[in-house]
Amino acid sequence: MNIIKAIRGTRDILPEEVSYWQEIETTARNILAQACYQEIRTPVFEQTSLFERGIGTETDVVGKEMYSFVDKGDRPITLRPEGTAGVVRAFIENNLYSSGGVQRLWYSGPMFRYERPQAGRQRQFHQIGLELLGSSDPRADVEAIALAADLLRTLGLSKLQLSLNSVGTGADRSNYRQALVDYLTPYQSELDPDSQTRLLHNPMRILDSKDERTIAIAQNAPKIIDFLSDSSRNHFDQVQQLLSDLGISYQLNHCLVRGLDYYSHTAFEIQSTDLGAQATVCGGGRYDGLVKELGGPDTPAIGWAMGMERLILLLQQQRSASLSQPDFYIVSRGTSAEAKALIIAQKLRHSGFTVDLDLSGSAFSKQFKRANRQGAIACLIMGDSEAATDTVQLKWMKTQIQQTLIIAELLAKTTELTQQLAENRQ
Repeated sequence: MNIIKAIRGTRDILPEEVSYWQEIETTARNILAQACYQEIRTPVFEQTSLFERGIGTETDVVGKEMYSFVDKGDRPITLRPEGTAGVVRAFIENNLYSSGGVQRLWYSGPMFRYERPQAGRQRQFHQIGLELLGSSDPRADVEAIALAADLLRTLGLSKLQLSLNSVGTGADRSNYRQALVDYLTPYQSELDPDSQTRLLHNPMRILDSKDERTIAIAQNAPKIIDFLSDSSRNHFDQVQQLLSDLGISYQLNHCLVRGLDYYSHTAFEIQSTDLGAQATVCGGGRYDGLVKELGGPDTPAIGWAMGMERLILLLQQQRSASLSQPDFYIVSRGTSAEAKALIIAQKLRHSGFTVDLDLSGSAFSKQFKRANRQGAIACLIMGDSEAATDTVQLKWMKTQIQQTLIIAELLAKTTELTQQLAENRQ
């Protein structure tokens, strides 16, 4: 019989890795809550038109990478390839703008893109992201960037570089477009096939190419910063000054345009030198026209998303994962002993301790070996003699010190146990 395997581009997240996911999610939740961001949860599939209108039909995401299908009601449906469009749709549909002011939202969950799987890039991948809607102030841009930097720093990640650019307004990009086309046209035959097509339809997207020859050509292309209006340039200057005021270092990257059509003004990426080709761990920017494009009121906004898988790759390079270390591992054998061991386990769990109860009924020696593999701090041992006297043997694995305790006494001394666990933690 053939074994059924996970679909290419998806993967199981096994227990030894889950601790990394929980750490990132908990850290993000705490940091964003301190900045008054509220969590929002949107569906994993939406109407296909949401992404076609929001992201842009000329992008690789819409043109090549979306998982789209027609459902039983003959409706075109797409698994979400990114988080912003769904959040904006929810913002409009649920009138979150009605109270005025700023909406600070964050999300996490799976996204789906049909790409060639490799380390740090899967067809089902996961993101944490934030969206700040309702402010055109440069301080909003810098708040978003600073929170991303805070999250990465709190996780202990290093060797990170913030790249920054401005893609201006639609009018700025129209002024820039012709200059870019004029520069690239003589090189058309040297560009990669996708860029040759983009030259006719969306030339700025050529700056986002990963082809080495195209990248080399683009390095000497006109810079959009030279085509910004005074107001766009002033906005970008303020962003740079505020970043400097916060001590956040950055480098200008005039080829940074991001891969989605909804961006305007500030665009940024945070990259790691430890990730090779898939170097970007956080990307985002301002998208002042998206809410209006999707049928809502004219609402400026900025946001970013981080790839969970790439964050975990970096964390794994810095430290090794381990399964959670139980406070107590309960070893028992015999009908009466095993029944009482279950009661002890539940009562200790209710008191806040982490308890692993061996259910094998095997020899004590085998149960002790499993306790060592689990990294248990202490073993509670119960056999027929202990069951008959309502006692239990407490053995500290680090020192091998063992003592006999009355069960009621053990369950009553939670404060002392907590202190002893801390002293014996390996």
